[in-house]
Amino acid sequence: MRASNADRERVAQILHNALAEGRITVQELEERLDSVYAAKTLAELEPPIADLPEVSAGTAVQPAPSRAVDDRIGGTPGSQTSIAIMSGASRKGNWVVPAQHNSFAFWGGVEIDLRSARFAQRSSTITAVAIMGGIDIVVPDDIVVEVTGIGFMGAFESRDDPAAAATPPPPGAPVVRINGFAFWGGVSVTRKPRREP
Repeated sequence: MRASNADRERVAQILHNALAEGRITVQELEERLDSVYAAKTLAELEPPIADLPEVSAGTAVQPAPSRAVDDRIGGTPGSQTSIAIMSGASRKGNWVVPAQHNSFAFWGGVEIDLRSARFAQRSSTITAVAIMGGIDIVVPDDIVVEVTGIGFMGAFESRDDPAAAATPPPPGAPVVRINGFAFWGGVSVTRKPRREP
């Protein structure tokens, strides 16, 4: 049977949880995620999680019972950039996140809050570059978030607020990939409970 995006995201979340528990390394996570996102059938989704305890490969890769689209997906995309040069910028409240959003801070700060946001597409990418500045990104705890940025003499970090849900996001939830670079500055990604718009 063919695998859906929701099937792939469900297995990817199992792998992210395994990394958080120390069962696999970052390198193993990357290798396994490559296999998961390349998988075309449900059978191809089984090997990346077959050696993880308390995970039944058969039940983990069953087709999602509901293929409904998250009600936050759709709408006219908002601003594709947020720039702060010796100043500040913010994107928060009820706005529509475009498929690609670029954020740049130089001797300034940018605040991006997705808790009340909608998403133009199911998958979005935020590229955050902070040079001697800071970018704070708040994401709701019911979406899939992948953080792959690099910090050089700075920090590019991800953390969960204590109030964030420990359960994985529901199938069909929006996916936000956050990448970029921090030099003598910082990019901080924090998962917090969702705000209704």
